[in-house]
Amino acid sequence: TANECDQIINQNISKAVNHKANRSNMLSRSASLLSKRAGYSISTAVSKQLAPAVAATSSGSSSANVSLPSNQRQYTTHSQLPEEHQMIYEMCRNFANEELAPNAGEWDQKHAFPTEAITHMAELGLMGINVPGEYGGSELDALAYAIAMEEISRGCASAGVIMSAHNSLYLWPIQAFGTHEQKEKWVTPYAQPIKDDGTLNIGCFGLSEPGNGSDAGAASTTATLSEDGSEWIINGTKAWIINAHESTAAVIFATTDKSLKHKGISAFIVPLDAEGFSLGAKEDKLGIRASSTSNLIFDNVRIPLDSLLGKEGDGFKIAMKTLDGGRIGVAGQAVGIASASIDCAANYALERQAFGKPIASFQSIQNKISAMSVARDSSR
Repeated sequence: TANECDQIINQNISKAVNHKANRSNMLSRSASLLSKRAGYSISTAVSKQLAPAVAATSSGSSSANVSLPSNQRQYTTHSQLPEEHQMIYEMCRNFANEELAPNAGEWDQKHAFPTEAITHMAELGLMGINVPGEYGGSELDALAYAIAMEEISRGCASAGVIMSAHNSLYLWPIQAFGTHEQKEKWVTPYAQPIKDDGTLNIGCFGLSEPGNGSDAGAASTTATLSEDGSEWIINGTKAWIINAHESTAAVIFATTDKSLKHKGISAFIVPLDAEGFSLGAKEDKLGIRASSTSNLIFDNVRIPLDSLLGKEGDGFKIAMKTLDGGRIGVAGQAVGIASASIDCAANYALERQAFGKPIASFQSIQNKISAMSVARDSSR
């Protein structure tokens, strides 16, 4: 009926208003923190632009002027982005310029986890960027995530991969397949990861194995029920795990029924302080060295029955869906690293002299930099 249609329309408008409020609050908080730490110029602009939206949403009016997502399917420049996405872009770009880029080389050389920078990223809401507000997240969309990933990775590729693995590979599968109780226990403290003592809750994802690579259907790690059926017992090794040495929990995949092959693989949430768990040595990587990469070793690790993520046998499906979403973060990292590389090339071309003038004045160099920029923009 017409009345029922009106009710549905009003409900959808109300939901849109609430979502706008959640995103506005995140951006206001981020701008405030940036202003306190570095005096970024974006803070004043964001506060002024968000004030009407925050006021409208807090009044509870369903007739507020809400900017709903545009139907545009692609953007070729940042100026075409919706207003709030432009704010996120400016916020992350300024943060990367001021706090990441100047320190990235030192962190990489020393294999030093950038604790202070990741803490600041958590304060900005970036470590739970796609998580609903109900569980402490910023409740932003995939476009906002891609923009943030690009700019953070442009400043420091290690900070980018830490953020990507935490958001895409740890938080997302629990958010998508976990129970309400699991989300409260394993999502909320990680979407707002700063603990009372100042340390961080970081998550990781254990799929790859020494003999199987990332073949999710060939997991040799096993999960068996204890004799009394009250616990799962995990045995095996996961290899090349991002954030391994900094994480306090992991989503891991183990075979629960070998006879079913890939349909016999299940997913589990494992606290990394469990008895029987240990870490391998840090890999001596060629790059992105501020992010630790290591083996997760499970030797009769016992976890509660409610550590099962989704249903028994859902592991392969969960892994595939998680990796699909994770490609957004990886793509953002790649574009950000490409942007930093182009900046380096352009600066060098302006400084390097040949035949009495900067090589940037030569058409062949201009063509190379232009081609790189076009390829980067097309990837974006």
